[in-house]
Amino acid sequence: MTGTLVVNEIYLSLQGESTFAGLPCIFIRLTGCDLRCSYCDTAYAFTEGKKKTLAEVLEKVRELAAPFANSKLKIKNSKLPLVELTGGEPLLQKNSLLLMQQLCDDGFTVLIETSGAHDISKIDLRVRRIMDLKCPSSGEVERNLFSNITHLSSTDEIKFVIGALEDYEWAKQQIAAHKLDSICPLLFSWVHPLAPAQQSKALKKVPANLTPISRKDLAEKIIADALPVRFQIQQHKIIWPPEQRGV
Repeated sequence: MTGTLVVNEIYLSLQGESTFAGLPCIFIRLTGCDLRCSYCDTAYAFTEGKKKTLAEVLEKVRELAAPFANSKLKIKNSKLPLVELTGGEPLLQKNSLLLMQQLCDDGFTVLIETSGAHDISKIDLRVRRIMDLKCPSSGEVERNLFSNITHLSSTDEIKFVIGALEDYEWAKQQIAAHKLDSICPLLFSWVHPLAPAQQSKALKKVPANLTPISRKDLAEKIIADALPVRFQIQQHKIIWPPEQRGV
């Protein structure tokens, strides 16, 4: 397989989010992003990375997956470990499409975390697409590509990152307007405050007129409003220091 990617890191850990949370997962973090969300905890991936061939990336994934080779355990009908492309924004590099196709051909359950600002229609249909809809506090709400919604299926997931009361109300409106709960699982992810080492001047500022929301208040509002969503926190930030890389 020919072609290259600029890769920030590849590592084996536990999936910290989505409906696959808690499962062993190999993360392929690609370099580059054209959004600057206020809460971004991987600003280092905007520019840091090294060029690798697709063959080198596949070799590393297979090496990390090797200890699971004799395991017959499947969860959600998926063999372990999972493989996720994340970033940055993976779709900025066209060869990510080829990589995902090859990983699927190899029998992996492949996930992609994408911002929702780029066309997802060319992604192999075997890939589980976890797509953001950016809320007001991100500073990037205008970048949502709503035409992506028509390409989603029941195996995909939509994530709303909630840091303000206005985010919550906006997300509720989108669910109702687009009947999102009839398409795929919906995730409400509370914004974990950035550690000093994660803060970057490149990120957008949270608009001053927004009202912060605590994770407790978010959970209680979901319950009170009987929303058909999954509340989630980033498990890896509870297990390891929130600024630690490679987890």
